[in-house]
Amino acid sequence: MKTENQDYKNIPGWGMDIDIDNEPTYPMKNYTGDDHKRSNYERSEQQKVDVELLKSNERPQYSAVFGNTVPPSGLSGIIRRYAFKHSEDRYRHWIPLILADRVNAWEGIIEDIGNGILPNVLAERGIKSELRYNAKNFATKTLVTIAATVLLIALIKKRK
Repeated sequence: MKTENQDYKNIPGWGMDIDIDNEPTYPMKNYTGDDHKRSNYERSEQQKVDVELLKSNERPQYSAVFGNTVPPSGLSGIIRRYAFKHSEDRYRHWIPLILADRVNAWEGIIEDIGNGILPNVLAERGIKSELRYNAKNFATKTLVTIAATVLLIALIKKRK
């Protein structure tokens, strides 16, 4: 809420683009040729590949360093392997990766239950924050989910 007496000039950094001498893109950069030198650097030593690592078919080598704590496994791993057979400019690459992330989340819940850990799904899904900051949309999503579930159950019972 604005009041008439607010002095924005007291906010650090406010209006920094007003002063032409302080504006980041003014004056235009003087080209020195140094921009091309940034690609001449000593490459890091290649990390040892000790787990299954999926690599884009558009790159000839692995990245110098990579995460290796969670190799692809289960149904989500199968979906990821399929995705990496296709070029990165295709939906056949990105849509399966999104699906694999969703499947992997459910695999994690099933794995937790199998290990005797009951996950707190509501807390992990951010329900408290959703209720606090987005209550109207949360209520709408909840009602739509309940309606869809009731409709699905009704259709299943009607078939029987």
